[in-house]
Amino acid sequence: MERLVKAIKNAKCVGALTGAGVSTLCGIPDFRGPKGLYRQPDAERIFDIDWFDRDPSIYYRGCSQLVYGLASFKPGPVHKALAALEKVGYLKGIATQNIDMLHQKAGSKNVYEVHGSPILHHCRRCGDEKTFDEVLEMLAGKEPGFVPRCKCGGAYKPDITFFGEALPEKAFVAAQSLAIKSDVFLVLGTSLTVFPAAGLPRLTLQASGKVFIVNAQPTPLDEYAEARYDDLTEFADAVAGLVKEQGEI
Repeated sequence: MERLVKAIKNAKCVGALTGAGVSTLCGIPDFRGPKGLYRQPDAERIFDIDWFDRDPSIYYRGCSQLVYGLASFKPGPVHKALAALEKVGYLKGIATQNIDMLHQKAGSKNVYEVHGSPILHHCRRCGDEKTFDEVLEMLAGKEPGFVPRCKCGGAYKPDITFFGEALPEKAFVAAQSLAIKSDVFLVLGTSLTVFPAAGLPRLTLQASGKVFIVNAQPTPLDEYAEARYDDLTEFADAVAGLVKEQGEI
């Protein structure tokens, strides 16, 4: 990892894109993995906006653990490493495909959730807003599939981007800006197959920045990367060493 650490040290702007691999280290199943959400019955309907409006219980049943059980999960080594890297001034921001809020829980401040987030929920009928914790209270003690509803009768939907919805514009524009201005862009725990988020490191390359990839599986950009690694834990350890060194200077 010496090459990567040296690049971070010499960079004016470091950005990161994180995917499911970062969170599977915490015990959260990959949606597309063997025990993931997309293996469930009605999987194609869980994050479909038309189906949500037709029957929101499909979403709430499917996500009773993987979204509303997130309180039991803690940030993993990569979340902590990136938060520390931001704190000492190297990392300028994180674009994440994940919806588990663990970057924020680890202490990261500049997080761009390009696939949306359950931090806020809104009523599909009148737009009333609830926080994640408020929705958790509404779900407490209820059977999987119970739908939290507004006083007007509308179902509360998380601000996660469902199929059929546009990506959150503000977050994605910020992520694009981060990728363009980064002279070092870290791709962590994603196989770069889900667009448009997968296109972010291409913006770095087009702007003559360097891309470093850490992912267990191959990606379409491996041949263009400055370096490629398999082990996210090794990456976290290397960053922890850099942060410790920075604190001792």
